[in-house]
Amino acid sequence: MLDLNQVKTGTILDLDGAPFEVVKYQHAKLGRGGAILRTTLKNLLTGANIEKTFRGDAKFELADIRRGKVQFLYREGNNFLFMDSATFDQFPIGKEILGGQTNFLTEGLEVEVVYFRDLPININLPMKMKFKVVDAEPAVKGDTITNPSKNAKIETGMAIKVPMFINNNDFILVDTRDGTYIERVNK
Repeated sequence: MLDLNQVKTGTILDLDGAPFEVVKYQHAKLGRGGAILRTTLKNLLTGANIEKTFRGDAKFELADIRRGKVQFLYREGNNFLFMDSATFDQFPIGKEILGGQTNFLTEGLEVEVVYFRDLPININLPMKMKFKVVDAEPAVKGDTITNPSKNAKIETGMAIKVPMFINNNDFILVDTRDGTYIERVNK
């Protein structure tokens, strides 16, 4: 059990049977009223953020969170099949849980999975990943002052904006947090 002063950013609490990560917190002392804790919490099951205030006598339980290495095998409909690297157990994670992260999954990719009460609830991708450009629009001559970009499709099927000099079969680095182009890289 944690008390009010032990709650920090990144702490994952079990509130009403769901895991909530502390995104932001602020301790405050209210004269005679005692201490309070204002928090912004992210529900790790739904991704929703909530604002919640706790009184000074509040006690918190840490969520039963475990992390492990898994390998992405393949997609089957709306499910994505993974294999635990330690036990070789295979299990699916639904697209509704993974959300936009599915745009970066390639066969054989090793990622970290987050378990809550032994159920997979999310994956953590590397911040930067290398992809092959499979379809890039032709470059258009003209305005080069405003840093022009064009559409391109990477090997996973995701469309992103890239600079005009990117061509088919080039390899690029992509930021997986927002799906933006970083730089062209060697094979």
